[in-house]
Amino acid sequence: MSDGSAMREEAPEPDTVPLHEESPRPEVASRLLGETLRQARRERNLALRDVAPVIRGSVSKISRLERGESPPRERDVRDLVAFYRLSTDQANEVEGLLQQAQNNAWWQKYGDVTPNWLRRLIGLEEGATRIICYENHVVPGLLQTPDYMRALVSNGLPGASRQEIQRRVDLRRDRQQILQSPRGPRVVALLEEAILMRPVGGPAVMYEQIDHLIDLSHRDGVNIRVVSFARSASVAPSYPITHLTFGDGGPSELVYVELIDSAMYLSRNTEIEQYRQVLTNLMGAAERMKESREILRKARDSYAAHARI
Repeated sequence: MSDGSAMREEAPEPDTVPLHEESPRPEVASRLLGETLRQARRERNLALRDVAPVIRGSVSKISRLERGESPPRERDVRDLVAFYRLSTDQANEVEGLLQQAQNNAWWQKYGDVTPNWLRRLIGLEEGATRIICYENHVVPGLLQTPDYMRALVSNGLPGASRQEIQRRVDLRRDRQQILQSPRGPRVVALLEEAILMRPVGGPAVMYEQIDHLIDLSHRDGVNIRVVSFARSASVAPSYPITHLTFGDGGPSELVYVELIDSAMYLSRNTEIEQYRQVLTNLMGAAERMKESREILRKARDSYAAHARI
């Protein structure tokens, strides 16, 4: 894949989501709930400013609720159901989505070591049909080996206990289970070449990590591309970007931009288009799969020599 065509490939979206077949995950349910409320508002020709007072909030609050960007509050949702005078069937559907959105997911057990903004990303990853990510400092979390994870956590949290470090490693390993799922997302990972040169954990750890990337690159549904030094200068941003595509009937796209101690979730079309273009440019600059594997092999062999493997 040498151009940005993958950015335009959209999985077909169903007109409706049959709730009785399988309960959606909490993050997916939040997005479906928000989309249902958005459709109800638009059918009544109401603007966001007309509805915000109903939930005793601002335009941005109702907008976040409709985009599934904040946990739905029972009182707010039920007040909107009454205000829109939804039918019994519609109200029951909304109530079902509300309950599913409030269910605890598997990653809630790691709440003590996971900030809220990262928990939301994990939930969204599980509902995505495709994930395109660009990383400039470290291997993406979905593709990390345990020892690489451990080195990153230890470096980032020098005062953390061994137990806390292990819990963070366990969280990342559990998060990677979506790559084994037959319903898991297709993943395109764009890696700055500098990541391969940064000896996180030492030569032995890097040998294992890069060997793992090579193995993953041969799997169906995983596309790992290296953005070389020579071609990245004019197209590479200074921050990681993750673009998620969904096919569950809610909003179809979302962009996640990670900051130092927080993250931005962007779902407006103008915002998404801006970051989609950045990723398209990166794809155009990235080496093809065959050349990327060769770069990975050379980096792996270099670490093997240093580690005497």
